Amino acid sequence: MTIQDQEPLPDVDPQQPLPDPVPLMGCPYKSNPYPLYERMREAGPVHRVLFPSGVQAWLVTGYEAAHAALNDHRLGKNHDRGNDRWRARASIMPEPQHSRLQVHLLHQDPPKHTRMRRFVTDAFTPRRIEELRPRLQELADALVDALPEAGPADLVAGFAAPFPFQVLAEVVGLPGELAARFDRDWGKVVQPVGPTDPGRPLYEARLHGLQSYIAEVVAHKREVAHRRKHGDDDLLSRLVVARDQGELSQEELDSMIFQLLVAGQEPVTNQLTTALIALFRHPGQLARLRDDLGLMPRAVEELLRHDSAFELTTWRFFDQDSDLHGTEVPAGDSVIVSLCAANRDPRRFPDPDTLDLDRSPNPHLAFGHGIHFCPGAALARAELQIALGTLLARLPGLRLAIRDDDIEWIPAVLGRGTNRLPVGYDRRL
Repeated sequence: MTIQDQEPLPDVDPQQPLPDPVPLMGCPYKSNPYPLYERMREAGPVHRVLFPSGVQAWLVTGYEAAHAALNDHRLGKNHDRGNDRWRARASIMPEPQHSRLQVHLLHQDPPKHTRMRRFVTDAFTPRRIEELRPRLQELADALVDALPEAGPADLVAGFAAPFPFQVLAEVVGLPGELAARFDRDWGKVVQPVGPTDPGRPLYEARLHGLQSYIAEVVAHKREVAHRRKHGDDDLLSRLVVARDQGELSQEELDSMIFQLLVAGQEPVTNQLTTALIALFRHPGQLARLRDDLGLMPRAVEELLRHDSAFELTTWRFFDQDSDLHGTEVPAGDSVIVSLCAANRDPRRFPDPDTLDLDRSPNPHLAFGHGIHFCPGAALARAELQIALGTLLARLPGLRLAIRDDDIEWIPAVLGRGTNRLPVGYDRRL
């Protein structure tokens, strides 16, 4: 039996010393990880932790240590750096999909990372995103138009899930007929499911479905380029052309499309849910923001800091035994940075557990830092500003329609969010 097959470990008793490793699993932890992160920060910047899959890793928790780790050139992200202990538990995606879909930007180091990243940055520049704002507003308004005239409604199904995907399709050039056939459940392939897990067949079916879909996208873009003697000037078309000209391998192309389709929209869906839940828990701040939407840019930064959808970073590895803030980490062991723990560090953010829409400066790490800083950060910020502004302006009396304790947080290892968000509101404007 694997650890993933077992019952969740009991909660860590705050009166007892932290266990070694610290289990990061179970409903209480996913509902509110911040008390545990506070204890870990107070005990030191680096701790050995245990994930549901059985993987043990080294977790960095404080802001200063996290900032340093995100910029530490000794820590690489290529999976080839992982040792056998890590690989036995963490390489869960089967072959050939692992080799074809896991060589994207998040798993590369310079110079390969530098070469691959330059293909996507132009699509997400702040200037281009600002030009797209009117179109993004149209998409948000159309989704609100389709909501019931009065609550209740599920804001994930009705808004938070379709909006980021529609935006992404617009930005990267995903044709409407293909966008309509995308199955959101394919995004769940980034949630680890071990080989002995009862859900493994469904996981593999989703993986095959997504891989086939990516192949269709590539074939469509190639057909358009052949028919018109030149391709469309969108990101997906440019990636396909780069593959055809030998600048990207087929695996790099497939992996980058995989990353765009999954990492480009699911985290924004989750961030919308965490932001709305934070506002529901702070009705005074919600009312203030609703009455003065000019606060929105600064409010979004605070909502990103307060509860980030990217709770933990993906794996990093030392290529030799190394010191990490006073802890000896063996070569090939995984190092993970807790962005949420860093963003609640009182040594960097006064009164960190308070949602303060006036907080400034606000150097949060919700989008990471260093060479792996999220290339889609400008787009995500615009989406959050437009989405929250539209919902607050057009759904007066917006409120949570279930008890706070009944919110079901997603079981994803690295992220925070909820798959359902039942809300009430007085009417739809």
